[in-house]
Amino acid sequence: MDEELRSLTERLRRESGGGAEFERLLATGDDDVLAGVLTAPGQPLWARELAAFRLGRAGDRRAFESLVLLLNHRDPERCASAAHALARLGDPRTARAAAALATNELRVAYALHPVRLLVALRAPESVPALITTLRRRLRPHDPYRRVALACVEGLGELGDSRARPVLDEALAHPALAEAAVHALARIPGQR
Repeated sequence: MDEELRSLTERLRRESGGGAEFERLLATGDDDVLAGVLTAPGQPLWARELAAFRLGRAGDRRAFESLVLLLNHRDPERCASAAHALARLGDPRTARAAAALATNELRVAYALHPVRLLVALRAPESVPALITTLRRRLRPHDPYRRVALACVEGLGELGDSRARPVLDEALAHPALAEAAVHALARIPGQR
């Protein structure tokens, strides 16, 4: 069992009380059973998360909508698990959904994992979404420095020259300056 699955399993076992239904969903090899959990009424959140995570990692696109909802959840652990599964899902809608979540100013408090997912996906939507999100975080007294830092680091990892102007702006922000220097150094052709 890999670390992501182990961590999710431990967390959801505690949340569910570890009963027979939890063990059944954890053990089943039937993707239709897991997909049924996502559409059946009255299912607890832990069951939906476990089913979506397992389906996503298996590449079953029936998990997409549930995983996107979990990616935008107020609980960072749920967001992280959803991002992990979405990165493995291989659904072409994932980057567009992550970009929409990362750039949604009404949900910016929950943008950290969508930003990190965009970096992992390396999709055409990634750089424009990170630039947009970072530019908004460069306002005076913006409280979302972790999101801004993730954008700076991600833009450095992606190494796209379109990021130079916003990374130059980030140099003026003490909390971001060091990361911006490193990010700029990773962009080809940057001096």
